[in-house]
Amino acid sequence: MASARSVTSAVSASRGFVRVHARSIVSPVRRAGGRSARIASRSGHHISLATSSTAAVPTDIPEQQDSISAEENPNDDDTTTIPSTGSLTRAIVAMEDDSADAMYETILQWSMDVKGVELYEAQEEAILELVEGNNVLLTTPTGSGKTMVATAAIAAATARGDAAWYTAPLKALVTEKFFQLVKDFGAKNVGLLTGDASVNPTAPIICCTAEVLANAALRRGKDLDCGLIVADEFHFYTDPDRGWAWQVPMVELPDAQFLLMSATFGDTSKFQRHLERNAAGRDVGVVGGGERPVPLEFEYRETSLIESIKELVDTDRAPVYIVNFSQREANERAQDLCSTLSLTADEKKALNAELEGFKFDTPVGNELRRYISFGVGVHHAGLLPKYRLLVERLAGKGLLKCICGTDTLGVGVNVPIRAVLFTQLCKFDGNKTRLLTIREFQQIAGRAGRRGFDTKGFVWCQAPAHVVENKRAEAKAAAAAAKSGGKAKKVKKAKPPDKNFVMWNEDNFRRMETGVPETLDSSFQVTHSMILAVLSRRGDGKRFLRDLLVNNHEPKIRQRKHQRRAISMYRSLKDAGIIQEAGTVDTSGRAVNLGFDIGDQFSLTQPLSLFAVEYLPTLLKVHGEDHSKRSKLKDERYALDVLSVLEAVLDTPGAVVSAQLSKAKTRAVNKMKGEGTEYDARMAVLEEMDYPKPLADELEAYFEPFKRRHPYVGGEELKPKSIARELYESGFDFNKYVTHYGLNRSEGALMRYLTDAYKAMVQNVPESMKSPAVIDLEEWLGETIRMVDSSLIDEWEALKDPVAAARAAEDEAAALAAIGATPRERFTAGRAFRVMVRNAAFRWVQLLAIGEEEDMAQLASENLPPRGRDNPWTMDELYAAVDPYWQTHDAMDDGYEARSPDLFDLSDDGADGETHWRVVQKVRDPAGDLDWCVEGEVDLEASEEEGRVIMRLVEIRQEGDVRKEEEKVVPSEEDIWAALEEEEDYEDEDEQSLL
Repeated sequence: MASARSVTSAVSASRGFVRVHARSIVSPVRRAGGRSARIASRSGHHISLATSSTAAVPTDIPEQQDSISAEENPNDDDTTTIPSTGSLTRAIVAMEDDSADAMYETILQWSMDVKGVELYEAQEEAILELVEGNNVLLTTPTGSGKTMVATAAIAAATARGDAAWYTAPLKALVTEKFFQLVKDFGAKNVGLLTGDASVNPTAPIICCTAEVLANAALRRGKDLDCGLIVADEFHFYTDPDRGWAWQVPMVELPDAQFLLMSATFGDTSKFQRHLERNAAGRDVGVVGGGERPVPLEFEYRETSLIESIKELVDTDRAPVYIVNFSQREANERAQDLCSTLSLTADEKKALNAELEGFKFDTPVGNELRRYISFGVGVHHAGLLPKYRLLVERLAGKGLLKCICGTDTLGVGVNVPIRAVLFTQLCKFDGNKTRLLTIREFQQIAGRAGRRGFDTKGFVWCQAPAHVVENKRAEAKAAAAAAKSGGKAKKVKKAKPPDKNFVMWNEDNFRRMETGVPETLDSSFQVTHSMILAVLSRRGDGKRFLRDLLVNNHEPKIRQRKHQRRAISMYRSLKDAGIIQEAGTVDTSGRAVNLGFDIGDQFSLTQPLSLFAVEYLPTLLKVHGEDHSKRSKLKDERYALDVLSVLEAVLDTPGAVVSAQLSKAKTRAVNKMKGEGTEYDARMAVLEEMDYPKPLADELEAYFEPFKRRHPYVGGEELKPKSIARELYESGFDFNKYVTHYGLNRSEGALMRYLTDAYKAMVQNVPESMKSPAVIDLEEWLGETIRMVDSSLIDEWEALKDPVAAARAAEDEAAALAAIGATPRERFTAGRAFRVMVRNAAFRWVQLLAIGEEEDMAQLASENLPPRGRDNPWTMDELYAAVDPYWQTHDAMDDGYEARSPDLFDLSDDGADGETHWRVVQKVRDPAGDLDWCVEGEVDLEASEEEGRVIMRLVEIRQEGDVRKEEEKVVPSEEDIWAALEEEEDYEDEDEQSLL
């Protein structure tokens, strides 16, 4: 095999690849001890489940990563290996020469022997740069083997003793790459950090989301053990919300080797300049151009959308990704296709086999199951992760003909798509409707035609619907005129939509096809978390913060703005006692300390998180500072107020609060109509209504002086709401809440919000403020989330044993077996389950208190018959059971006092305590008699199987030795009708006498 140098000379610019050399090549600095000293076995594996978001600082990143090792871990119970697993590691360890030439030849030989592929010219070019220790900007088209280049870079870095970090924007993409690298380097050499879980954090190769590396760089700076950074999907650099995470490592770790990869890089010159500023003397290579391995065929269509889809499917160009730009349109498109597409008997059999055991157990589940049964998938952010993962898996196995989605598949995840069909070329970006950028178009179009699956990809774009309709009408009129020999009639032309539409044509389409992507602009931002992370670093934190504010990639005018904002934030944190200036330098070189009583996972992730932290102590003045002296009821009220404070600083999910307000208005209208309220009066009441906002007045009163003290707040506003709190207080589980408000198509948005609320409870509440009720609420919310979608939890469980992870990378069946074999704590054994049981019991009281037909129907439908009863409850039976209560009481309390834990009793120590629990919820009446209760039983086995509380209503009864009021005389229905008829007779007689 030719040497690296000879190969270098053989590769010429005539091939279409570009190489840019900023300075002469200098051999990279190698870690002391030599390669032989770095090849050592590891003593064990580590996994932890965390609750921090990707924006939180990882708490378990070690001071130094381990060295790469080809030896089996002696602590593994099963040391069985799979021949191809870790093959690249073994090839590295077997090298006798650690020169760049030898490394290059080893990688080439491995790719042919193990992968069975011959590298493309662009791959060779990039790998040559990387093995020599240079920085590389890889701009080759989608499908041109960037993953192989990244693998080679990691191999070269670990061979010279450097820790390698692979980053990507999506957890799903990070996990996918983790399994691929496990297969190549062996389980013990690869770690995973996503903010939700960490696997082997001491491994020499770390796969992580971009925010995890960025925050690690902020906290550790140049002390972070990081020799190579592979930044996949680097075009996220310009994302307004997340772009900072791609920029920070370049600022804080300038001496690391960088491999920046994106098919839509655009102008690379400024990144070359940034990467030249390194003390390691690294050259900068740009590798791009060349032919796409799977060529794309572009076509502009003036047929109807359904005709285009049928043509693609009928000509064996499926699976087709149908690109919509709203979730509603994606769902409607899938619905339409169910009457157009169908599966053969064999296709249905294969699909059903793949779906066996999968639970479509949320309100939108049946709808999605129906779409999938016709070979149609839906993929967008409004769906739960488990449904999106299912669609990706089915598409990967060729079981779907079409996928209707938004641009969520435009990033990274390796789903084989043969054709991409754009329904339009305009989108609403949150501020206005505009045409797609060249980068947005090419990023989505690049999903078509995947290497190893297709020989050609297809990218079609629909003309605007009104243009297609007009052309069809004109053609029809012309045909009619030709047939009759007369003049064609004038066609009344359809008009474009009035809203959310920008006209496009074939010229726009061709420009997007061939254009150069826009320049990636810096998107840096200063946050509380960023400041705290930098100041927590060993050494002079204020100087580190100043360097970050001066050396970032922003224009000078924006740098000054960030600097002023940082100063304002610093002062705010100092005033709040979160930052303390010691006046002297401690042994670690710090002159600034973080002085607060918080856990390791404390993080200020929202713009107004500091407001929440500052306001929380005021709740102690209201509810009492000593948690132990509060009653259970008052402690629960305190915990719910803590949650409301946190909810007020979270982004508002519009679909949820709109549904809340709509439901409240409907109930109010029905009530006012029943009371005979005039129309104008009803409208006036509805105008004043809003969705629930607990503590709104108190929070707003505190917020005004807060804004004056903290100028950086700017235009930020509080957003009081009650979503997580209402879910708790209503006794709903996730599915019932979705059904109650009709949020079927917003399940994903609701789940993301609840997850943010849960993370806020974990990260933003100091430990000293976590009372027993707060801990219960935190446990309940976390378990509620896990109950709904455990797809990621199951994935982490499968990764607890890295050897099992290796098998998972090699064999999907082994991965599924690992998931099933891992013991997990019983759902019914946790404290969160008992909270759910109490909430469910109080939900019965809430339904009985309102007592409308809708509520009684819900109570009847939700309850299976208890043991000893053959038939479920009917509405008439429920009314009959509760009517005696209303004969002695005027109201039924379902407010704060009524949900006291003292009014709830759970018996789990009876003869059948291992299978069933008995629960009794007392009803609080206006007189305080407490002479009525609702009794139920909890089916533990069914609850464990279903992953939710299964409780059956036993009876509604009066009990106890209480004061009895004189029974009210309630007339019968016959007496009421007789009285009405008599009254009408009198009215008729009066009217006749007047006439």
